[in-house]
Amino acid sequence: MTKNEQAKQLFLQGHNCAQAVLCAFADELGLDDKTALAISAAFGGGLGRQREVCGAVSGMCMALSLKSAPKDPNDHAAKAAFYARVQEVCRRFKQENGSIICRELLGLSAGPDAPTPEKRTPAYYDHRTCADKVKCAAAILEKYLKEENL
Repeated sequence: MTKNEQAKQLFLQGHNCAQAVLCAFADELGLDDKTALAISAAFGGGLGRQREVCGAVSGMCMALSLKSAPKDPNDHAAKAAFYARVQEVCRRFKQENGSIICRELLGLSAGPDAPTPEKRTPAYYDHRTCADKVKCAAAILEKYLKEENL
């Protein structure tokens, strides 16, 4: 199973968008699923349903960080190279989806939603494109990691 299929399946099982993407890469990042799910839990719904940066994008960036973030905080060249990687995967997501902002992707008004998540019913999946965004983010990262030999 590809990472993008795995991420979509995790989302459809009830995990949030960030959890689904990060957990799809957990095995190659040296994380157990429980840790990956805990690390990424707050990032669903654009950071706790505030509808800011898409959770799928956050999960993608968390995985990229674990894979390639510089270890020396004073290595500015390595930091710049890493930030260029982050910007590139975000650019690719935005190119495919039009935005990296949750509320824009979902067509919602500005501001946070109530903290209570919606129930995952067939109707939920009919009007939310989140499963596709999760699949897209995982596919972008999987391809990028191969391209960059990371």
